[in-house]
Amino acid sequence: MKRQLKFAPIAALAAGFLLLAGCGKRANVGSYQGESNQIAAVIAQRNLTPDDVLGAVSTYEPSGQHDEYVMFASGGQSGQVLVYGIPSMRLLDQIPVFTPDSMAGWGYGGAGNAILHNADLAAGPTGPAMQVRWGDTHHPALSQTDAKYDGKYLFINDKANGRIAVINLHYFQTTQIVKNPIFYNDHGGTFVTPNTRYVIETSQYAAPLGNGYAPLKDYAAAYRGEMTFWRFDENTGYIDPKRSFAIELPPYWQDLAIAGRLASHGWVFCNSFNVAMYHDDDTNGKPSFEAGATQRDTDYLHIIHLAQAEADFKAGKFTRINGFPVIPLKAAIADRILYFTPETKSPHGVDATPDGQYIVVNGKLDPHVSVYSFKKILAAIAAGNYRHDQYGVPVLPMRETIEARVEAGLGPLHTQFDDKGYAYTSLFLDSAIAKWALGGEYEKLHPDVPAWSLVQKMPVNYNPGHLAAPASDTSEPLGHYLVSLNKWSIDRFDTVGPLYPEDLQLVDISGPKMRLLSDTPLGLGEIHYAEIIPYKMLNVARVYPMGFSPRTWQVLKNAVQSGQEKIVRQGNHVTIFMTAVRSHYTPEVVQLNQGDEVTWHITNIERTPNASHGLAISAYNVNLTLNPGETETVHFLASRAGVFSFYCTKFCSALHLEMAGYLVVKPAGAAAVAQR
Repeated sequence: MKRQLKFAPIAALAAGFLLLAGCGKRANVGSYQGESNQIAAVIAQRNLTPDDVLGAVSTYEPSGQHDEYVMFASGGQSGQVLVYGIPSMRLLDQIPVFTPDSMAGWGYGGAGNAILHNADLAAGPTGPAMQVRWGDTHHPALSQTDAKYDGKYLFINDKANGRIAVINLHYFQTTQIVKNPIFYNDHGGTFVTPNTRYVIETSQYAAPLGNGYAPLKDYAAAYRGEMTFWRFDENTGYIDPKRSFAIELPPYWQDLAIAGRLASHGWVFCNSFNVAMYHDDDTNGKPSFEAGATQRDTDYLHIIHLAQAEADFKAGKFTRINGFPVIPLKAAIADRILYFTPETKSPHGVDATPDGQYIVVNGKLDPHVSVYSFKKILAAIAAGNYRHDQYGVPVLPMRETIEARVEAGLGPLHTQFDDKGYAYTSLFLDSAIAKWALGGEYEKLHPDVPAWSLVQKMPVNYNPGHLAAPASDTSEPLGHYLVSLNKWSIDRFDTVGPLYPEDLQLVDISGPKMRLLSDTPLGLGEIHYAEIIPYKMLNVARVYPMGFSPRTWQVLKNAVQSGQEKIVRQGNHVTIFMTAVRSHYTPEVVQLNQGDEVTWHITNIERTPNASHGLAISAYNVNLTLNPGETETVHFLASRAGVFSFYCTKFCSALHLEMAGYLVVKPAGAAAVAQR
């Protein structure tokens, strides 16, 4: 229960508010006392503590003022990406990715259809083609240049279906989705190399590569894991599958990964669990995966020499699975691409310090955070005194690779970094965040605090998964704020049924102690991870170039311009050239014959920012959103006869309701529509 404040402290707090407001030229002397009394009354009525009030002031953004940071968060089961402003924690946008979105007109007849279709499951020896219109997004990654965010692109994975999407941050739209042809699940994605040369995607649950069949009794011989390196071409803004490749891994369940930077540039680190390779059936009296997968004392941190793997790929040292290049496990061992070192059992988070000198690993069943030294890893590799796992992969002794162990608390998961030499680790079981001091060169930033020591543990509500701090995944973290992505909310918000929202808690980490600022409910999906960037680093377009197509990401030469509207019939193929502007379409009446094949081009010819229009065609499942300058094209068969309205779905003007038209489709056998 919050403590009750006496009137004098409340009045003093209210006076402090007004002093701050005066500095911002929001109060005057004449109204000072009256406003102070009003603020004091509100504080008393709502039983607010000084911390409550300070948190409210710290996160409040007055009308017309903008947030300093933007957070890109996975939308979990929604299949989308969520965009938050920080410190206000206002939800600014939902970028549609793997799931159709009627608000954005994504997946209902326009360019989104083609992008979604490109990542459907293809037909093959194991089964027919399948349309997939949902996703489970997990780990967004912002593009980087020289190990720092550049604000150009965002990547996001779909764990359920083994897909990676590219989002263009100039337009905040998905431009590409690629489907991994050799496995289904990819919890370990997406992670970028320091110059976004590669986007890393790692399989999670071992299976026969290529999505084929093998009985569970052949697990050790026929099941495998893998890591894919998708080659990203910044000149085009697309992943190039022809220059991408994968590495075969043992059938341990690979998890999260991180690309090395600066000192560890050219290397990649990946967690694993179930190195025991447990795969029995608990319906036959065997232990469950939960027990079987955690029976060993340690699992393996994967250490991958990406530079050597790339050299092998260029030299043709690969086989092809479903047409995709895969470096075999034996080649990865022989050419010194792959190494292991033990890590505490069932780890989850793996993170590189900003300078790349240390790799931080959190084991869910160990209260310690394990810190590995990249320098020691290289020395252990050079010494060569390692054993091998059953597949022949070199296993470096843990005692020779570990730098420190920090006792943080129960259930450590993920770690973020600030600009003052501190790390922050989520504690799932403790429902807390642990702040601890880094060692090495970071000791210079906090000379009075011992290296590798716990500094503070702050409760959160409840069971945090990932954390996110500005630019933490780069060589130059910014500190200031930390967001705790909590899995349970229980008593934090009004109950809205058995499915509770998640709780996003904003924490101030700018001072010597962490301080909770706010709680934000999220009822749109389960956020797994997020990355935070200063808004000023983004170059966001306000309107499209006239005639811009999100299908080709270019201005179309034949985009419909004002004065060029028409309907052209060639046999039973009809092409409509339409424009949209406040508050009408041109043309407003489209007449067809049942059975016509229709191509419908439409351009929003507005030049005013935010003057978006929609096109919804009743009974034909067409729903488009057209931003200023945007051109869209839909194709459909006029299979349904009748009179159908089409209208603008965006409230665009005082005469918005008049922005409508008729699609008239004459039944087969009736007099045909005249040629035009």
